Amino acid sequence: MLEDRILTGIDLYNNGVSNRLIMSGDHSTKGYDEVNTMKSYAIEKRIPSEHIFMDHAGLSTYDSIYRAKEIFQADKIIIVTQKYHLYRALNTARSLGIEAYGVSADLREYAGQDFREIREKVARVKDFGMAIFKLNPKFLGDAIPVSGNGDVTNDK
Repeated sequence: MLEDRILTGIDLYNNGVSNRLIMSGDHSTKGYDEVNTMKSYAIEKRIPSEHIFMDHAGLSTYDSIYRAKEIFQADKIIIVTQKYHLYRALNTARSLGIEAYGVSADLREYAGQDFREIREKVARVKDFGMAIFKLNPKFLGDAIPVSGNGDVTNDK
Protein backbone atom coordinates (compact mmCIF):
# COMPACT_ATOMS: atom_id res chain seq x y z
CA MET A 1 0.00 0.00 0.00
CA LEU A 2 2.71 2.44 0.95
CA GLU A 3 4.63 1.75 -2.25
CA ASP A 4 1.48 2.43 -4.28
CA ARG A 5 1.01 5.76 -2.52
CA ILE A 6 4.59 6.75 -3.30
CA LEU A 7 4.32 5.63 -6.93
CA THR A 8 1.09 7.58 -7.37
CA GLY A 9 2.66 10.70 -5.84
CA ILE A 10 5.68 10.31 -8.12
CA ASP A 11 3.36 10.02 -11.12
CA LEU A 12 1.58 13.24 -10.11
CA TYR A 13 4.94 14.98 -9.71
CA ASN A 14 6.25 13.71 -13.06
CA ASN A 15 3.07 14.88 -14.80
CA GLY A 16 3.36 18.39 -13.40
CA VAL A 17 0.36 18.13 -11.08
CA SER A 18 2.54 18.96 -8.08
CA ASN A 19 6.04 20.34 -7.69
CA ARG A 20 6.60 19.11 -4.13
CA LEU A 21 5.96 15.90 -2.18
CA ILE A 22 5.40 15.60 1.56
CA MET A 23 6.22 12.11 2.79
CA SER A 24 4.30 11.83 6.04
CA GLY A 25 4.58 8.83 8.28
CA ASP A 26 5.73 7.33 11.52
CA HIS A 27 9.32 7.89 12.57
CA SER A 28 8.73 7.71 16.30
CA THR A 29 11.65 5.34 16.94
CA LYS A 30 15.06 4.75 15.36
CA GLY A 31 14.00 1.25 14.39
CA TYR A 32 10.85 2.34 12.55
CA ASP A 33 11.28 4.98 9.89
CA GLU A 34 8.65 5.23 7.17
CA VAL A 35 9.61 8.71 5.96
CA ASN A 36 13.27 8.14 5.13
CA THR A 37 12.31 4.92 3.37
CA MET A 38 9.70 6.79 1.30
CA LYS A 39 12.07 9.62 0.43
CA SER A 40 14.85 7.22 -0.57
CA TYR A 41 12.44 5.34 -2.83
CA ALA A 42 11.30 8.57 -4.51
CA ILE A 43 14.91 9.67 -5.02
CA GLU A 44 15.64 6.30 -6.66
CA LYS A 45 12.78 7.15 -9.04
CA ARG A 46 14.57 10.43 -9.90
CA ILE A 47 12.57 12.89 -7.81
CA PRO A 48 14.94 15.67 -6.66
CA SER A 49 15.68 15.40 -2.94
CA GLU A 50 15.03 19.12 -2.41
CA HIS A 51 11.44 18.66 -3.64
CA ILE A 52 10.67 15.98 -1.03
CA PHE A 53 9.71 17.02 2.49
CA MET A 54 9.62 14.49 5.31
CA ASP A 55 7.03 14.77 8.05
CA HIS A 56 8.65 12.64 10.74
CA ALA A 57 5.68 13.07 13.09
CA GLY A 58 2.83 11.98 10.82
CA LEU A 59 1.61 9.49 13.40
CA SER A 60 -1.99 9.59 12.19
CA THR A 61 -4.01 10.94 9.30
CA TYR A 62 -5.16 13.87 11.42
CA ASP A 63 -1.60 14.66 12.55
CA SER A 64 -0.27 14.51 8.98
CA ILE A 65 -2.91 16.87 7.64
CA TYR A 66 -2.74 19.29 10.56
CA ARG A 67 1.04 19.42 10.20
CA ALA A 68 0.77 19.92 6.41
CA LYS A 69 -1.02 23.18 7.17
CA GLU A 70 0.71 24.37 10.33
CA ILE A 71 4.28 23.15 9.82
CA PHE A 72 4.59 22.94 6.05
CA GLN A 73 2.35 25.98 5.43
CA ALA A 74 0.30 24.18 2.77
CA ASP A 75 -3.08 25.74 2.03
CA LYS A 76 -3.78 23.50 -0.97
CA ILE A 77 -2.88 19.80 -1.04
CA ILE A 78 -3.38 16.63 -3.00
CA ILE A 79 -3.83 13.65 -0.70
CA VAL A 80 -2.63 10.36 -2.14
CA THR A 81 -3.98 7.31 -0.33
CA GLN A 82 -6.20 4.29 -0.85
CA LYS A 83 -9.83 4.89 -1.80
CA TYR A 84 -11.30 3.59 1.48
CA HIS A 85 -9.21 6.20 3.32
CA LEU A 86 -9.81 9.24 1.09
CA TYR A 87 -13.16 10.27 2.61
CA ARG A 88 -11.68 10.72 6.08
CA ALA A 89 -8.50 12.38 4.84
CA LEU A 90 -10.37 14.88 2.66
CA ASN A 91 -12.94 15.64 5.35
CA THR A 92 -10.17 16.25 7.87
CA ALA A 93 -8.28 18.58 5.52
CA ARG A 94 -11.36 20.58 4.61
CA SER A 95 -12.39 20.83 8.28
CA LEU A 96 -8.98 22.35 8.98
CA GLY A 97 -9.41 24.93 6.22
CA ILE A 98 -7.22 23.30 3.59
CA GLU A 99 -8.22 23.17 -0.07
CA ALA A 100 -7.79 19.44 -0.62
CA TYR A 101 -8.09 17.03 -3.51
CA GLY A 102 -7.77 13.27 -3.36
CA VAL A 103 -6.16 10.73 -5.63
CA SER A 104 -6.68 7.02 -5.10
CA ALA A 105 -3.51 4.94 -4.97
CA ASP A 106 -5.24 1.58 -5.40
CA LEU A 107 -2.82 0.08 -7.90
CA ARG A 108 -3.64 -3.50 -6.83
CA GLU A 109 -5.75 -5.49 -4.38
CA TYR A 110 -4.55 -5.71 -0.80
CA ALA A 111 -4.94 -8.54 1.69
CA GLY A 112 -6.66 -7.69 4.97
CA GLN A 113 -9.02 -5.10 3.52
CA ASP A 114 -11.95 -6.17 5.72
CA PHE A 115 -9.96 -5.30 8.85
CA ARG A 116 -8.93 -1.93 7.41
CA GLU A 117 -12.56 -1.10 6.58
CA ILE A 118 -13.61 -1.77 10.20
CA ARG A 119 -10.66 0.21 11.56
CA GLU A 120 -11.51 3.07 9.20
CA LYS A 121 -14.99 3.46 10.70
CA VAL A 122 -13.51 3.94 14.17
CA ALA A 123 -10.79 6.27 12.85
CA ARG A 124 -13.40 8.45 11.14
CA VAL A 125 -15.14 9.12 14.42
CA LYS A 126 -11.83 9.97 16.10
CA ASP A 127 -10.56 12.26 13.33
CA PHE A 128 -13.90 13.99 12.78
CA GLY A 129 -14.00 14.80 16.50
CA MET A 130 -10.42 16.06 16.50
CA ALA A 131 -11.13 18.24 13.46
CA ILE A 132 -14.26 19.74 15.02
CA PHE A 133 -12.31 20.80 18.11
CA LYS A 134 -9.13 21.63 16.12
CA LEU A 135 -6.99 19.67 18.56
CA ASN A 136 -3.22 19.97 18.26
CA PRO A 137 -1.33 16.85 17.24
CA LYS A 138 1.20 15.35 19.65
CA PHE A 139 4.13 17.05 17.87
CA LEU A 140 4.29 20.49 16.30
CA GLY A 141 7.41 22.61 15.78
CA ASP A 142 8.81 25.42 13.70
CA ALA A 143 7.40 26.23 10.28
CA ILE A 144 9.08 24.56 7.29
CA PRO A 145 7.36 26.09 4.24
CA VAL A 146 6.78 23.52 1.52
CA SER A 147 7.75 26.21 -0.99
CA GLY A 148 11.35 25.89 0.20
CA ASN A 149 13.95 23.14 0.12
CA GLY A 150 12.84 19.73 1.38
CA ASP A 151 16.36 18.81 2.44
CA VAL A 152 15.88 20.86 5.61
CA THR A 153 13.73 17.94 6.81
CA ASN A 154 16.57 15.43 6.36
CA ASP A 155 17.80 13.80 9.54
CA LYS A 156 20.42 11.51 8.02
